[in-house]
Amino acid sequence: MNKNPEQKARDRIDKKLALAGWTVQDVRTINFSAGRGIAVREYQTAVGPADYVLFVDKTPVGVIEAKREKEGHRLTVHEGQAEYYAESRLKWVADSRPLSFIYESTGLVTRFTDARDPKPRSGPVFSFHRPETLAEWLKQGSSLRDRLTRLPALPGEGLRECQISAITGLETSFRANRPRALVQMATGAGKTFTAITSVYRLLKHANAKRVLFLVDTKNLGEQAEQEFMAFTPSDDNRKFTELYAVQRLTSGYAAPDSQVCISTIQRMYSILRKEALDGAAEETNPNEITLTGRPREVDYNPDVPPEFFDFIIIDECHRSIYNLWKQVLDYFDAFLIGLTATPDKRTFGFFNENVVSEYPHETAVADGVNVGFEVYTIETEITKNGGMILQQYIEKRDRLTRKKRWEQMDEDVSYGAARLDRDVVNPSQIRNVIKTFRDKLPEIFPGREEIPKTLIFAKTDSHADDIINTVREEFGEGNDFCKKVTYQVKDAKSVLSSLRNDYNPRIAVTVDMIATGTDVKPLECLLFMRDVRSKNYFEQMKGRGTRTLGSDDLRQVTPSAVGAKTHFVMVDAVGVTKSLKMDSRPLERKKSVPLKDLMMNVMMGSDDEDVFTSLASRLSRLDRQITPKEKQGFQERAEGKSVAQVARALLDAHNPDKIEETAREKSDLPEDAELSGAQEAAARKELVRAASDVFTGELVGYIENVRKSHEQIMDTVNIDQVNFAGWDRASGEKAGEVVADFREFMEAHKDEITALKIYYNQPHLRKDVTFEMLRDVLDILKQSRPTLAPVHVWQAYAQLEKVDGKSPENELTALVSLIRRVAGVDESLTAFDKTVNRNFQRWVFQKQAGTLKFNEDQMEWLRMIKDHIMTSVHLERDDLDYAPFDGRGGIGGMYQVFGDEMDDIIEEMNEEMAA
Repeated sequence: MNKNPEQKARDRIDKKLALAGWTVQDVRTINFSAGRGIAVREYQTAVGPADYVLFVDKTPVGVIEAKREKEGHRLTVHEGQAEYYAESRLKWVADSRPLSFIYESTGLVTRFTDARDPKPRSGPVFSFHRPETLAEWLKQGSSLRDRLTRLPALPGEGLRECQISAITGLETSFRANRPRALVQMATGAGKTFTAITSVYRLLKHANAKRVLFLVDTKNLGEQAEQEFMAFTPSDDNRKFTELYAVQRLTSGYAAPDSQVCISTIQRMYSILRKEALDGAAEETNPNEITLTGRPREVDYNPDVPPEFFDFIIIDECHRSIYNLWKQVLDYFDAFLIGLTATPDKRTFGFFNENVVSEYPHETAVADGVNVGFEVYTIETEITKNGGMILQQYIEKRDRLTRKKRWEQMDEDVSYGAARLDRDVVNPSQIRNVIKTFRDKLPEIFPGREEIPKTLIFAKTDSHADDIINTVREEFGEGNDFCKKVTYQVKDAKSVLSSLRNDYNPRIAVTVDMIATGTDVKPLECLLFMRDVRSKNYFEQMKGRGTRTLGSDDLRQVTPSAVGAKTHFVMVDAVGVTKSLKMDSRPLERKKSVPLKDLMMNVMMGSDDEDVFTSLASRLSRLDRQITPKEKQGFQERAEGKSVAQVARALLDAHNPDKIEETAREKSDLPEDAELSGAQEAAARKELVRAASDVFTGELVGYIENVRKSHEQIMDTVNIDQVNFAGWDRASGEKAGEVVADFREFMEAHKDEITALKIYYNQPHLRKDVTFEMLRDVLDILKQSRPTLAPVHVWQAYAQLEKVDGKSPENELTALVSLIRRVAGVDESLTAFDKTVNRNFQRWVFQKQAGTLKFNEDQMEWLRMIKDHIMTSVHLERDDLDYAPFDGRGGIGGMYQVFGDEMDDIIEEMNEEMAA
């Protein structure tokens, strides 16, 4: 018998209720002795039968409004109906009162409202709450959100100003019922202490039942446990652990009587899945863990129901809560609090841009919480320009085995800085950097008798080994003097402990072990022998040196230090402090996972996006390294496909545009027809299968052998020389020259190039500056003065003055910002997107303050136009025929929303955004 959509939804709701401990009954067969919680279908109220009325211990407590699956995106529309039933008198109940707990559900999507809240607001929940939970909530009298509005004032004793700001910001967010909040605090500012202080107040004053402190590695969990044990509140002389039960989860059991649970996100995932956890999985950043096979979803777990935690604090939230692991947070019905020193775009987005406290490194230095840094530059000829090896017999070395052999070259080999220490190893370059560092130490750290504790960042494990051997030789020291610290080193913890507490090692070399938890307070020097393009990653690397340390503690490991640690020095041997840093997330998201494991996971059925994109990135890199003969061998084993084609297929499998295109082709749908979720899922499945089917055991073995056999060229011919070694004065002078040249070029052409003419002489016409006009400026600039590329000029300005906003998204927006700066429109260099955002907020506020009130549909259009102007500078009427506007009906769609005012809105926004 085919069931209608409404009955299917009720069947799903019945199953979810049963999982949550409810007994589901028809109104004609009520039997309250069947269980503590009874969900009665079609119970009669004064306004008609409610879909479900929930009884606990024979007392009505809640109501469920059931809707069919297609109503999942419209459940908020039905809140009024559910509230109507909840407030109505129940038949046969003598003292019928409004019900407190209100649900709307399709069985797939469920929303919940606690009517006792100060301003009741529905929110999504993973499943229905258990009967005993609702009984306990009623027994408490008031709701958690109500109690959060009555927290007492925070006493400031024993707290830094930044910690007070963070806690008060959090509590303001709680009072506003914001479900997610982000605390940004510089490394060393006391994030964990701040979090524990907040937890103490929530447990004591808000009667919170249980808090989860979530970390991403085992050692961070151990550190957090130690801090909870050491914490003494300002209003009680007992330790936190004497007042409240703290459990660090080391098995699959979370004790119900624990008020604080500390867990890695990996372990919590395994607990919800009721699966055993390999302890090694807790040692590694979860973003670098690859699962074999298809990722499995979290299911309802009655031992740890969604309401088990009231608050979840996520440490290092910039890296641990995405992709597979996000399910853990989606499962629990709890306030989410993120802690990080280095948030990125994903972090801001996940926490709904609710940043309750910002405490950047610069402020931390001013407050004495962190130490500042100075930059010392070492520049060699080969580091800057690479080298050329003429035809001759050369030495080659296997990357992994280090086995050497000699080979006659067929042609000259030239290499640039990017290939250095990856494809080509020049021992002279490494040696000159290390020698210069050694010789300049008296200048960098005057009066020191020993080498300051130093961390060197290397490109690869192979590069790290070359550096270690050179350091030991040039400094004339033994094995203990210089050690490697990476995730692959078995005794990494003992090496870190010695680096912190012992005289040796003086120098450590690392590739990837820079995550939080590896802080070494005595570090006074960071030597960069690798460049990074990620702004977030670079900030983490810098953070290793920011910790403060008193004079006595510093002298324990560095006896000749004359006082406390006052600063650290970044020795830049690769230009890392000058290269443009990007906020974007790289394709390579599984850096520590071997290539073979990535291929095997894809072959065995994994469809994890990070695995696919990382493998695509790795294959693309390999494609640039292997020989034509090896490429032919690849095609013979890959169904005739090239490496590039296979890499592209891996990316297409998770490309939303490609998924939509494939779905429309399969369904033969017109462009304006809406795709169903099932159609998109089928298309994605087909693209994943097409990308993964090419991988066979034979191909995986072939690629692995090719990768292993690829060798590094040993350039023992070119002797490197140091071009510059000194404090970063030269870079400032060069930056000044670049800025002056750019200003001179702009002023020289301000009367002949249309866009410049407007910015310099006709500011009232800035609204008329189009994408094409600016493209003309960019083309002329590139043709006549390629050294004045906008990104390069932007970097120069950033060295000379404070830049308002992030790095430019593209050359065109960088150029707009630069022109505005030199033409005097902006007093300082300001990122164009920030200018547009600021102007947009001002303009909308002025409009809303008057008689014109934009509705939500209009605001959505205005935001799309604003986003378009941020990247393309100007909106033409014809632009409405393209993405993203075409998805909302294009010109016709905008006209329906704004009517005859459409063209005026476009004109006004072009003018106001360019103001």
